[in-house]
Amino acid sequence: MLLLEVAGEVRAGVVVEQVVRDREGSPSKVLLYFSGGLFRTDHPASGLTTIMDFREDRLVMIDHRSRNYIEVRLSQWEREVARRLKEEISGVMPEERKIIVKRPGRTAVINGFRTEQMEIWAGGELIEENWMTRDVEMKEVEKVMDRVAQGFSKDFRLEMKEGREIYEKLKPYGFPILIKDYTMTYGLGAIDRVEVRKMEKKELEKEVFLPPAGYQKIVPESPKK
Repeated sequence: MLLLEVAGEVRAGVVVEQVVRDREGSPSKVLLYFSGGLFRTDHPASGLTTIMDFREDRLVMIDHRSRNYIEVRLSQWEREVARRLKEEISGVMPEERKIIVKRPGRTAVINGFRTEQMEIWAGGELIEENWMTRDVEMKEVEKVMDRVAQGFSKDFRLEMKEGREIYEKLKPYGFPILIKDYTMTYGLGAIDRVEVRKMEKKELEKEVFLPPAGYQKIVPESPKK
């Protein structure tokens, strides 16, 4: 009986299905799973899954095609990404831009969600439109997004400042259902970079945030000194 109870353990969560477009405009489906301090992203087209467990300081990267996965400490991965980014822009200080969020007063129903348009201006330039909704209970999502927004805060504070500031200023208005990007078209108008198709509260099995049974764990090589 105990084994059955453990196997059937569920937790409150939110599942988001969205379409993300790259710089060429090619769309791909992405699934997001939020629950407490747990966050999972699925990219079905590439067969890749990433799981972040902020409570246990765990990052799992899964390749479903090879049935392999890598598991490392999340904090270690954050430090490594910060180090690599610093090396790439070594000697180049990022320009600090004043971030302003404007509410033009326009609303729309997008994919069944009531949304309000928010404009993101950086250094006097319109860079994004975010159509935000509060139709869905945001508690589980905000727990994860607050932690994601803090990523690299110690090792990469200045470089990530702009993204965190935008997140904090949009947070009171909910979750973005549609993000229009003005930076990818060089003045030719916005493109729909992210569009949420579905978003629902759902009970999630604990296995959602674990590597699938039968997959092989790969131990990454330690970087050479």
